[in-house]
Amino acid sequence: MAGKASSVERVKDRATGLDKFVLREARGSSAEVFLYGGQVTSWYNTYGEQQLFVSKKASFKPPKAIRGGIQICFPQLGNHGVLEQHGFARNRLWSVDENPPPFQDTTYDCHIDLILKQSGDDLKIWPHSYELHLQVALSPRGDLILTSRIKNSNADGKPFQFSFAYHTYFSVSDISEVRVEGLDTLDYLDNLQSKKRCTEQGDAVVFESEVSFPYASQFGSHCGESLILLKCLSMKVDRVYLSAPPKIVTIDHEKKRTFVLRKKELPDVVVWNPWDKKAKAMPDLGSEEYTCMLCVGAACIEKAITLRPGEEWQGRQEISSVPSSYSSGMLDPEQIRQMQHI
Repeated sequence: MAGKASSVERVKDRATGLDKFVLREARGSSAEVFLYGGQVTSWYNTYGEQQLFVSKKASFKPPKAIRGGIQICFPQLGNHGVLEQHGFARNRLWSVDENPPPFQDTTYDCHIDLILKQSGDDLKIWPHSYELHLQVALSPRGDLILTSRIKNSNADGKPFQFSFAYHTYFSVSDISEVRVEGLDTLDYLDNLQSKKRCTEQGDAVVFESEVSFPYASQFGSHCGESLILLKCLSMKVDRVYLSAPPKIVTIDHEKKRTFVLRKKELPDVVVWNPWDKKAKAMPDLGSEEYTCMLCVGAACIEKAITLRPGEEWQGRQEISSVPSSYSSGMLDPEQIRQMQHI
């Protein structure tokens, strides 16, 4: 890649006709960002490997959200509020931000800045004026960085509250080969049990084939679907882990690949996989596609963010892809990369 420069190009997607931006970093990584939803739908590392999952049955026709990539969930996630599922930001048409605000900790040349403001339809269901700025960037190492800044633009002096999430669909080899580390001992809200508050007992979240285990209650599970002895989830999962550490890792043993997720001002982590029965009932997800995807994303859900007029909030998610020898208690991603070249 020597001699090549980073580039950002606006193009029309051939399959859908929608406008998108293609980011190409000089060292070989790339990403695609649609104006519809402000959504990242593709992220290739420097080895040309796709890191994100998008369903083959995904709809790119408004008002349906794109199934996969990284969805911007604002002003709520899921049904944690009174609005439609995951809020409305993910199914609105965004604009290029011609005068983006300065973002902290962002100095990368390969980036695009987008903005979303309230529409008349938004005001009918959420009567607040806002500015949602989003920057999507690629670092020279191929890391994918999303930074959001939200401002209360209300002219009536009223504050507003919101929750936020980067609903991130990772591409994995097989869900049974994946483990998520960094969530042990944390409390979580189980959306499959009406947001029941539970505690993670395993040293990692592991997903395996559905099993029948009639004596699970003997092992002290706090929630019926989690088998403590096996430290695995044997059915669909929809959880919000609370006050999670700033670094979470998702290890794919078969692909020998680890996603390292770092976050700022986003205390919670969403973990979601629909499993087989729900996947078959979803029109925009293949019946077997649940086996090759897993959502792990930074969020702020439990404690809603309150902004008074003129106030701003900023949150950030950075994802690295490194060899799977990495785990949450080991070396940083850059040290791992350096070791590969020794």
